[in-house]
Amino acid sequence: MTVNRLTRRLSGDDRIELFRSVREAVGIPYFRVMESATAPTVRVEGADKIMLGSNNYLGLADHPAIRQGAQDALDRFGAAITGSRLLNGTIDLHLELEAEIAAWHGTEDAMVFTTGYQTNVGTISAVVGPGDLVVVDSAAHASIRDGAALSGATVRTMAHNDIGDLERILGEARDDAGATLVIVDGLYSMEGDIPPLREISDMCRRHGAALMVDEAHSLGMFGPARTGAAELFGVHEYVDIRMASLSKGPASTGGFIAGSADMLDTLRVHARAFLFTTSGVPAAIGASLAAVRLIRSEEGAHRARRALDNASVLRTGLAENGIDVGALSPLPDGGSTATPIVALHVGDDVVAMNLWRLMFDRGVFASAALYPAVPRAGALLRLCVMASHTDEQLRRAIEIISESTAMARV
Repeated sequence: MTVNRLTRRLSGDDRIELFRSVREAVGIPYFRVMESATAPTVRVEGADKIMLGSNNYLGLADHPAIRQGAQDALDRFGAAITGSRLLNGTIDLHLELEAEIAAWHGTEDAMVFTTGYQTNVGTISAVVGPGDLVVVDSAAHASIRDGAALSGATVRTMAHNDIGDLERILGEARDDAGATLVIVDGLYSMEGDIPPLREISDMCRRHGAALMVDEAHSLGMFGPARTGAAELFGVHEYVDIRMASLSKGPASTGGFIAGSADMLDTLRVHARAFLFTTSGVPAAIGASLAAVRLIRSEEGAHRARRALDNASVLRTGLAENGIDVGALSPLPDGGSTATPIVALHVGDDVVAMNLWRLMFDRGVFASAALYPAVPRAGALLRLCVMASHTDEQLRRAIEIISESTAMARV
């Protein structure tokens, strides 16, 4: 390789050197190699682990109906479409899936992107621009932040779930400014908490702001039709842009926007992340269609209930053993709920990595969230339940996590 300013910079990055030294010395929580299908128990680098690090909340990743949907699409269309949706990359399965999503959400239209990341980046950068204001929750996903930055709009960050801060930011917006778009998650991927969507929706309408809700982690879980947190709070009709990923609950890959015909045609014309990328592979589209249909069925309702019940079992068991798993999420009726993401708060990055390793060696796979994915001194282990976890697996996981936590504190 030639030597120049760029290559010298790459060879002298302190963070890369730290990454390499830790990886070689003790192993890190990242880039571990999975050797079996995503299920409650997964083969990881030669050993079976209870999987608590997957977004497979509904347990559909290895479901026979989802496998069959993928297989049928593979048999019919082959391995890849090799073109963008604009050109030769649209197949009839796309149209079936988009019609199913629109009917499910009760919207005029829907559009499927190749990945969830591209869905946010492409949508936000297409609908707002210079002169507009985007208000983003401080815990919003990186794809939301990147889309807002690419748009050229003014970006303001509101304190996490802080209605007072949102009101302050919206109140400071000039009357002669362009459009205002507020973006929140339906279920935050690190802490596993649900935002106060009723108050956020009311605030947006009061100030004439549009609202976008990213339901990537809440799709399939909440609301009578299981479209997400906006439906749970009864504000789905006031959400201008309804986004979700197909790679969590639906156990495939991709993302979608559901909304008005004007919104979706705008994206078809202006969303560069949609126009200039190859369409998702047919197997992913077939799997997504099968998953959406299953989620809308009685089996889907049962799996959502089971996932939330399992989350409650895990949270309660850990809390009873003195482990900090945060607070339950408030509901609009005054109650509260567990969510399929249980945050085990640690604080220190090094302690969190040590705890992750203790759990991994004893048979539990979790996800470690360290700075800058979380605030400084906010390290946590992210535990995700599946509808398909058994009571025995959860009891064993609680035992391992509790014992490992005690060892990590020594």
